[in-house]
Amino acid sequence: MRLTPLDLLELGLLGVRTRRMRAVLSALGIAIGIATMVVVTGIPASSGAALQRELAALGADMLHVVPTQQDPPVTFPDDAVAMVQRIGPVTGVSAVAGTPALVRRSDRLDPADGSGLTVRAARSDLLGVLHARVRSGHWLTAAEQRYPAVVLGSVAAVRLGFDAPGRQVIIGDRWFTVTGILEEVPLSPDIDRSVLVGWETARTALGYEGGPTIIFVRAREDAVEAVRDVLPETVHPQRPDTVTVTRPSDALAAKRATESTFSVLMLGLAAVALLVGGVGVANTMVISVLERRSEIGLRRALGSSRGQIRAQFLTEAIVLSTLGGATGVALGLLLTAGYAAHQGWPLVVPLPALLAGLAGSVVVGIVAGVYPSVHAARLTPTEALA
Repeated sequence: MRLTPLDLLELGLLGVRTRRMRAVLSALGIAIGIATMVVVTGIPASSGAALQRELAALGADMLHVVPTQQDPPVTFPDDAVAMVQRIGPVTGVSAVAGTPALVRRSDRLDPADGSGLTVRAARSDLLGVLHARVRSGHWLTAAEQRYPAVVLGSVAAVRLGFDAPGRQVIIGDRWFTVTGILEEVPLSPDIDRSVLVGWETARTALGYEGGPTIIFVRAREDAVEAVRDVLPETVHPQRPDTVTVTRPSDALAAKRATESTFSVLMLGLAAVALLVGGVGVANTMVISVLERRSEIGLRRALGSSRGQIRAQFLTEAIVLSTLGGATGVALGLLLTAGYAAHQGWPLVVPLPALLAGLAGSVVVGIVAGVYPSVHAARLTPTEALA
């Protein structure tokens, strides 16, 4: 008697149809392992896509020029910004300067309490270079650059308790009107913790006489490294050793990379779950052989060969594992899509991960079904019917 593939599939589904709860519990272990594998590959991939989108929006072409010595802080020459603008591949330059002034929400607070915020003089072109956006209110106008007006960074607004412009803060002994609040600037956390005033206001009202303390540079992306190499000598020709140039997009990418290393541990847990699921399938198949000895004996007595008995139980194990794998892939996709939507990320799941999940479940089914199928095929008709 010859069995076609459809006959084998029908026989393999026989145990699944007649023992549904056992089949569900057996496939559940495989499903958990595959779902975990999909999730721990899909979430880092989605996070990476979000990072690329974020860098594309904010710019991987950004360079920060800061003093090497921070305590006491060193300032750059007044003409440093103009010198940097002369570099050919540079597309935008702006700067801020940290002042010693302290900001308070009210004149009733301790004059020495600045809430951990820095009052910075800002150039009028700062927002354009940083690609920053104003959450509420507006940026300092040309007139406000010379009068007591401020714009708050996102963190500064929270610490001062402001959620809208129009109110006033006190800097030194003068009141300043808040004209705007910025959105978060991921590539420049210093701006988030800053209270920004016009450069002329910093000189006239706060008595600041120094030069820039942070210079923001944008350059053509294909020339960023070349610009980075010449910035120290350009910014401070007499003391290039006091200049440090950083690329904040590298720090942001490294931060995301350290977050994704946790996925290695999760992949290990997924492999353990898959192994446990395979043991569960093997256990189910061994019990199935013991329970169906009479069926095996009858089929052997009616002429079924050892190979056909072996193929029947091996097919059943593969069917169980494949059902678990398909369920795990679907569950993993749903979990990854939900988490990506919650974080505002694009959904990215590597196709090799999905194919590996399905292939892994089939391999687990084959391995788990080998012993039970061989054991069933070795039973003689008399042994099985006894």
